[in-house]
Amino acid sequence: MLSASAAGILASQSQITLAAAAPPKLSVGEVKTISLQSDRYHGWPTMIQRKNGELLVVCSGGRESHVCPFGRVELIRSTDDGETWTYARTILDGPIDDRDAGILETAQGTLLATTFTSLAYEPGLKKAADAAGQGSATMQPDQLARWQAAHRRLSDSERPKQLGCWMLRSENGGQSWSPAYRVPVNSPHGPINLSDGRLFYAGVTLWKNERTVDVCVSEDDGKTWNRVSEIPTRPGDDSSNYHELHAVEAVDGRLVIQIRNHNKANSGETLQTHSTDGGKTWAEPYAIDVWGLPSHLLRLADDRLLMTYGHRRAPLGNQARISTDNGQTWSESIIIYGEATSGDLGYPSTVEIAANQFVTVWYEKLSDNSFAQLRMARWQLG
Repeated sequence: MLSASAAGILASQSQITLAAAAPPKLSVGEVKTISLQSDRYHGWPTMIQRKNGELLVVCSGGRESHVCPFGRVELIRSTDDGETWTYARTILDGPIDDRDAGILETAQGTLLATTFTSLAYEPGLKKAADAAGQGSATMQPDQLARWQAAHRRLSDSERPKQLGCWMLRSENGGQSWSPAYRVPVNSPHGPINLSDGRLFYAGVTLWKNERTVDVCVSEDDGKTWNRVSEIPTRPGDDSSNYHELHAVEAVDGRLVIQIRNHNKANSGETLQTHSTDGGKTWAEPYAIDVWGLPSHLLRLADDRLLMTYGHRRAPLGNQARISTDNGQTWSESIIIYGEATSGDLGYPSTVEIAANQFVTVWYEKLSDNSFAQLRMARWQLG
């Protein structure tokens, strides 16, 4: 564990600076919907580009709303840089709500998909059932019946046993998947590859008596995970207000983690921490003057870092920033998309399909559909 004093020393030795550089020039091309189930709600996607060039997107699909009992992990593919996409394939559909979905292709070619399970729909279901019993329905009878039927798939004693952080693996390009197995933490976009061959997963322990914000590594291609360290808490913060981390390894070996923050100080902003010793110790989280969250981090072909994140106030949409110094400073914001009509959006993830050419995927509730869809933008820098 890293003591508060040691964290402070690490932070000061790293000479953290927060000045923002001017943003690079941006041009946005096509923006479109890529999900093909307009009668279902999609949320919290992650996209990767495989070594063979194929794009894969996973999300929580099959839903009726932002919170419901029907979430399942779905996968779509594109073999033409996002011009066309396959119809969704379900790779996990457990008996309770399967939520945020991440995906990674490891150095060995294995695909790892991540999710977590939730019973957050239960209070809404109880409220709707109570209201129906009192003759003042808050949910249509057929919808209430569906929710209750889904809820009855497990008994009251069995249901909590399904809560957890989960991973699936495929060793044949996603044609078949292992059963879901438990992992120590969760974050929306899942783990990353490190240059030394290890896999690295920064996230939050869920449904435990003591919630922690941890760093885990795997040395066996994601089959097992070991806790390496805990992210320290900034003075005055409550670590239970740290959520939805994502990490990147910079060209100099620095590990950078960004954190969704809901503490009073810098509420609604992205915080950052970093390690210069392979993840053993971490700087106390610090503000980087970025309002918006959660973020996705990517190291580009020219070794710059890119962060993309949701922006739930005008302009509603998704933004990006570039770092040319391994995450020590970030450019001013670049608006990838700013024409949304609802704050129910975001969780963008980005791939670089060619030098300075990008595809970003996110979820968004559109003005003409109560079911959020998967959206895509093609854009370039310079």
